[in-house]
Amino acid sequence: MNFTLLSSIVTVISMLVFIGIIVWAFSSANKERFEKMARLPIDNENGK
Repeated sequence: MNFTLLSSIVTVISMLVFIGIIVWAFSSANKERFEKMARLPIDNENGK
């Protein structure tokens, strides 16, 4: 196995992982959880 083939395989795997993270981050199943996490700093300032 030469370096070019190994480099290509790593590039494809990295791209698939990146696309997977994007899909996970923008999936509607995580929307409510992410909105709760986004409100945490505001809620902590008010002492809730």
